[in-house]
Amino acid sequence: MKRTTVVTILAAALAVTPLAGCKGKTEGGAPAGESAKKEGAVIAEVNGETITSSDFKHELDNLPPYLKPMADTPEGKKELLDTMVVRELILQQARKDGLDKSPEVAAKLEELKKRIIVEGFLKKKVEEQAKVSDEEMKKFYDENKDKFKTGDQVKASHILMKSEKEAQDVSKELKAGGNFEELAKKHSIDSAAAKGGDLGWFSKGSMVPEFEKVVFGLKEGETSGIVKTKFGFHIIKLTGKRAAGTRSFDEVKEQIKAALLPTKQQEVFQKLKEDIKKNAKISVKDDALKGVDGKASPAATLPAPAPAAK
Repeated sequence: MKRTTVVTILAAALAVTPLAGCKGKTEGGAPAGESAKKEGAVIAEVNGETITSSDFKHELDNLPPYLKPMADTPEGKKELLDTMVVRELILQQARKDGLDKSPEVAAKLEELKKRIIVEGFLKKKVEEQAKVSDEEMKKFYDENKDKFKTGDQVKASHILMKSEKEAQDVSKELKAGGNFEELAKKHSIDSAAAKGGDLGWFSKGSMVPEFEKVVFGLKEGETSGIVKTKFGFHIIKLTGKRAAGTRSFDEVKEQIKAALLPTKQQEVFQKLKEDIKKNAKISVKDDALKGVDGKASPAATLPAPAPAAK
């Protein structure tokens, strides 16, 4: 993994899940890290506070989708955990400085709590009510068959290595009966390594020419020799072939569902807003609203810590 990729993971972890490492307080007033039982194996301790495998999984789940495969690598996992450790240290220092007692922080936490409750309510209602029926999906398929035409496609897995020597060694292991998926997980530097090197289905024009020429010439189940590209040295295994044609409804059913679902969700959301407003007493003061400055306030500075208790 390149260092720039690692930095991206760190930035996303700090920015996207700022509360994942926060312990807060329990109803009894003690920090949750001291009294609440945490799930999962302990993978790190930071001044007595634990970070568990469930904490790590929660952190990973909250990364943007494009970063999740990067965290599948050993280096990515270590860097993500290091980010959690750093954030926990910052949290502990902030508490020592009394920042958690600041009225501004309390107000922001209350605002955040309201937003989380609202988002949770909407998510629950929308997921319960936004459904795409088989009839709707089939209708979309029948009316848009041109969208599902494809050229010749192949499905392949690969093992990508930096050096030709390593590629030669892995090739020998494969010829001796080694498992392709396991060797991909162990040796490949590509993000597909976590999936045993699986690249899924793709058409011509999707890969670099050197790679494409070899993969489209393989027989199903056949493994290539060493293929050099600008990315390194590949060993490719062809796992599937399908001729040009129109993909069947069953093949694209989930794809159609994903395409139609956002519209359904928006419809449910709009109806939910209308239903809630019907049963509410709402009074808008237009004159007062007109007097409100519509310009956004400048970014707030960090609040000063509360005075330490004597």
